[in-house]
Amino acid sequence: MHNTLKGKVALVAGATRGTGRAIAVALGGAGATVYCTGRSTRERRSEMNRSETIEETAELVTRAGGEGIALQVDHLESEQVRGLVERIDREQGRLDLLVNDIWGGEALAAWDTPLWEHPLDDGLRLLRLAIDTHVITSHHALPLLIRNPGGLVVEVTDGTAEYNAVNYRVSFFYDLAKVSVNRLAFAQARELRPHGCAAVSLTPGWLRSEVMLEHFGVTEENWRDATEREPHFVISESPAYIGRAIVALAADEDRGRWSGQSLSSGQLAQVYGFTDVDGSRPDAWRYIVEVQDRGGPADATGYR
Repeated sequence: MHNTLKGKVALVAGATRGTGRAIAVALGGAGATVYCTGRSTRERRSEMNRSETIEETAELVTRAGGEGIALQVDHLESEQVRGLVERIDREQGRLDLLVNDIWGGEALAAWDTPLWEHPLDDGLRLLRLAIDTHVITSHHALPLLIRNPGGLVVEVTDGTAEYNAVNYRVSFFYDLAKVSVNRLAFAQARELRPHGCAAVSLTPGWLRSEVMLEHFGVTEENWRDATEREPHFVISESPAYIGRAIVALAADEDRGRWSGQSLSSGQLAQVYGFTDVDGSRPDAWRYIVEVQDRGGPADATGYR
């Protein structure tokens, strides 16, 4: 995929860590100019109080072969997002790819807690972080994106539309957030179609993010040790996998055929032939439906 996106300009909103960082780095590896936004900088951390910063992400993008540009932006603040897009227009005159990956709600969801017992302020804050940020960002960025046919919006979520439609996602507010992001892509696809642009939602599988690795007390190098505690973690994937999925989508001249659809990293790997960092092709959502949710023993044979 080297230089397949040379000359393309991307905005990865929510690029500080996890999928956002991996997506930005993968786009850089394909030669793109990537604006990396988030709230955590070397000078100031967000409410998540983690060490990862947008400057680190931008440096990784540049090291991978692209041009990484770090900008501190709170995507709940409309004027900050407006200023971001104006800067991209001023400096690049175009936007080819918008990745809405803003989240930051990990600490706000009370799992297995019914709506009437869930802290209301936390739940509403989660919805604002997961949904409003995406809407605000698209509102300001799409006029620049539609200036040239072929633009692509990727809404990053958790769970395919098919899976989320029939499965409760362990918290009312988390459930609502992730279903909504799938629908954001569907609606934007309809509105972008007359301009020759496309929108999709994309989900990773069970992600080995920084937070998840810390939760299990493992690293990317020894992640399989976590299967002793959670056997189904055997189907997990690195954040690089969804980054490679987005590079494949963005480089596909016929990417418009996917517009309006809910996609997964594992699904696209079967189409485009990319692999995870270990050379496998984990198909997590098929595994979850056919093995995990049916109570089967943890065995990823045939699923990665």
